[in-house]
Amino acid sequence: MTTQADDDTTLAALAHASALVAAFFGPLLFLILADDDDELVRENATNALNFQIVLFIATVIAAILVFAFIGILLLPILGIIDIVLVIIGTVKASNGEIYTYPLTPDII
Repeated sequence: MTTQADDDTTLAALAHASALVAAFFGPLLFLILADDDDELVRENATNALNFQIVLFIATVIAAILVFAFIGILLLPILGIIDIVLVIIGTVKASNGEIYTYPLTPDII
């Protein structure tokens, strides 16, 4: 039998993990579908969405910098940072913690 807390940690973890498949659309979906009293899910989905927005902006800048050859190095680094931080966020959320991504402002 699952409890509400187990469901919350699972949804919070999926809010982070969904970013690997659906970029910012995954966390946005979990943010929209989260109940008002699911603080853990809402906070984790918001933090994941903020990170994905910042990562998207950084990726666009790196793509533009490909013409200056700097972006060729930045794009794989951004991919690795995305994977590592999303995995960390997923693990923290599955433990019932609210994970805040480093150097990510509150956009949403």
